Formats: sequence, structure tokens, C-alpha cells
Amino acid sequence: MAYIRAVDGISLEVKKNETYGLVGESGCGKTTAGKTIIRLLNPTDGKVIFDGVDIAKLKEKDLKPFRTKMQIVFQDPMSSLNPRMTIGNMLSEPLLFHGIAKNKKEAEKIIGGLLEEVGLKAYHVDRYPHQFSGGQRQRIAIARAVSVRPSLIVLDEPTSALDVSVQAQIINLLKKLQEELEATYIFISHNLAVVRFISDRVGIMYLGRLVEEGKVDQVFENPLHPYTKALLEAAPIPDPRKKRERSMLIGGTPNVIARPTGCFFHPRCKYRTKLCEQEYPEFVEVEEGHKVACFLYHK
Repeated sequence: MAYIRAVDGISLEVKKNETYGLVGESGCGKTTAGKTIIRLLNPTDGKVIFDGVDIAKLKEKDLKPFRTKMQIVFQDPMSSLNPRMTIGNMLSEPLLFHGIAKNKKEAEKIIGGLLEEVGLKAYHVDRYPHQFSGGQRQRIAIARAVSVRPSLIVLDEPTSALDVSVQAQIINLLKKLQEELEATYIFISHNLAVVRFISDRVGIMYLGRLVEEGKVDQVFENPLHPYTKALLEAAPIPDPRKKRERSMLIGGTPNVIARPTGCFFHPRCKYRTKLCEQEYPEFVEVEEGHKVACFLYHK
């Protein structure tokens, strides 16, 4: 029987009040990592330390107090919002379940303020998701996430389904809410420009593993891993007169069930050696806070 290791031994530390960007192509394990961190998925192994507690081992009843501290905003708000519930009912559920509001009347007062906080109106409480635009629905999803005042929010490509102008509004909203809540973000995205704008540190994933990690300027200004370089070179520049060289990758993404031996990236890498085909490189720190898993930087 073959197994898919969607996330394979990644280790990352997210500091309080910072935004950690998680980047990689589709299927690399970004969303699975985000869901596992907040225990929407149960890890098969490893630890998830949150406020000094390993929540990976907690049973559901012991996990309940942590649910208000960890929230997620999904990519597609039309799929994550219940089409049969009004916005008021949807937002009142977590408030009543966690005892933040004692009754519906108290919940209604909180919801009115929540909607104003995310750029909507209090009278929207009686409407259904299909009566809103995509950007408005994402604002509702964000309102639901921040309703319990969490200290950690996983943002799973929250702007990828939106128009560019609306993306900017949502990003500015997220930055404003982060300051108000003093929250920590894990920002999952394909959009490198958005990641660079909003993130403090960034991690690059490939086939379930982190291949590079560092402060956002370190990774974007001085990419070390060949895969990171290829990702950044593939991103379009908003200037038709500006040209740059691109290092085209060899072949396509390997089969996730039968991953290559050694470094998973070696079949597509022009710098590969025999060692790359035999062993997986360990993370090494090239400069303070800037780490990479590549034999090019092993001494």
C-alpha cells in the first residue's frame, strides 16, 4: 500500500504578532500544514506547541479552550459559508457556543460591531451569502474568524479568488485587524507579491517539506534554493520594458506517492550531484535567520 506524505517532517516557529508566509506550488502541503497546526486535521506524528502546550496530543474536550485562540480563513468563502444560514446566525454560533455572548440579544450587539469592523453594515445580518459579492463574503469569513478574538489565524489563500482591487482592500483589512488583535498570522499563498507585502518571515515548501526559510527580504532579495529562485523568476514584473533571465526547470512535479530518492528536487535541478540523488540535505543556516536545505551550502 502506498501513502502520500502531504506534510513530511516540517519544523517551523511562528513568533507572536508576526506574519509567517507559507509559499509553494499546488499540492506541496501548505494547506494541510495550516489545518494541522490548528488541529482541523490530526497529525500522524510530531508536535504542535501552542502557548507551551502540545495540542497535537489533546483530545477534543481538552482542545475546546484552544478553539477560541486559533481560527482559519479559507480560500473560497462561498464554500466555507453555510448557504442556508443568515450572516447573523452564522456569526452568532461561535459567540454562543464559546460563551462569549450569554444570549442572542447580546450576540446581536457584538455582531453589529463585528460587521462594521470588517467594512460591512449592521443591517447585513439578515442576508444570505449568495446576496454578497466575493469580497464581501470574504469579509464575512474574516469577521467569523475574529469574532472569538483569536491569537493565531491561518489565512489559506484568502485573496486568490478576488479581483486585484478587492485583494488590496482585504490585505489592508487583515493588517488593520492584526494590529487591533495583536494576532499572529500564518499566510498561505501563491501570490509572491502579496506574501512579500504582508509577511515578516517566509517559508518555501516543496513536496511536503520546507526547502528555505528566512526573513522576507532575505528570501526575496537573496534566494538560495534553486526552487526558490525558479519561483521568484517565474513571477511577472509589472513593467513590459524590464527583462530578466529565467532558469527553466527540467520536467514537472514528481509523483507525490513515489517521490524521488535523496533530495526531492534533484530531478528538476541543474546543480544536482550524485549526493543529491542519495541523501536529503539538512537545513543549514547560511546567514542569521536564513536557512536552506541544499547541498550547495553544506561545507
